[in-house]
Amino acid sequence: MPASPAPHEPIKGRGAQNQPANRYVSVQVEPYWDDVADDTELMAQLARPATIYLPDESQSIVSQNNSPDVSFRYSMNPYRGCSHGCSYCYARPTHEYYGLSAGLDFETKVMVKHRAPELFRAWLARPAWKPEWISMSGVTDCYQPVEREYELTRGCLAVAAECRQPMGIVTKNALVARDLDLLAELAHYSAAQVAVSITTLDAELARTMEPRTSSPEARLRTIRELTAAGVPTRVMVAPVIPGLNDSEIPAILAAAREAGASTASYILLRLPLTVVDVFFGWLERFYPDRVEKVASRIRTTREGELYQSKFGSRMRGEGEIARQIEQTFRVFRAKHRFDTESQPLDASHFRPPRVTTGQLRLFE
Repeated sequence: MPASPAPHEPIKGRGAQNQPANRYVSVQVEPYWDDVADDTELMAQLARPATIYLPDESQSIVSQNNSPDVSFRYSMNPYRGCSHGCSYCYARPTHEYYGLSAGLDFETKVMVKHRAPELFRAWLARPAWKPEWISMSGVTDCYQPVEREYELTRGCLAVAAECRQPMGIVTKNALVARDLDLLAELAHYSAAQVAVSITTLDAELARTMEPRTSSPEARLRTIRELTAAGVPTRVMVAPVIPGLNDSEIPAILAAAREAGASTASYILLRLPLTVVDVFFGWLERFYPDRVEKVASRIRTTREGELYQSKFGSRMRGEGEIARQIEQTFRVFRAKHRFDTESQPLDASHFRPPRVTTGQLRLFE
């Protein structure tokens, strides 16, 4: 796959404008355009890469993590890769484990775990399972566009509702409102919580930076719908990008509170590994006049680097600008009377899933 279409041709509908080299692959491909630069049909085709969905034959669906600055221990992701195409997505390097690129491959080669609901049911049926909340979208968005077709997230939520298994969801997609029936059922047992991520209220910025997500207006509408259905809803101002969207924190918090969000949080931009190349490739393409400013301000929050992975500071950063961002967030969170903490999810109503194999449980 070429690193990108011709230098003058932006890739439409994609956050990544390049294919950064995979650090695990020894042979890399460099594009050579001299022979085809005048082929307008080919250039147009390369500027609109299609999304390919590949079967993922994983034999388990729930993962465990022990990161000290992540609030959940268990998470599940029905998809690997994400066609939302957010240029800043910290999960992009996970595609490199499969010999793919963190750039266009991440958003055009999406792996689908077709057995996700079945695997989730099997996980919850394990005698060893001591119920606690599980996060969906710990890596990629469980409501990315293809979920309309496959309904794997809905299938997993149906299993959770049957078992009253507490679930937390993070998404940028208004499609989550499709599953209000299941989320409301879980919320009745204090077993559901949804975080809607809003990066910007500027529709034009969102359209290029996170091209296949729902619009900011649609996300605010989704917060209203979730709140009206009794589902506790958080707004996540994430990521905060110094020099690009940090000035929007007050407006985002005001709009989200008016829409009904009860809690709020933020995460500073994270650019691990090849995400640096993807993000700045996008910024140079669409906002070249802001590259130096954004890079300089990011460095002030990361001790002179573009990223540091230190637990405790990787989500917030360090330095004066990082403190200004945190103070701004705290002031306006208090002004709009957000709760400082979400209500904990309740696992006391959990019940094992119904047996579908014919094999009865030894103990109930």
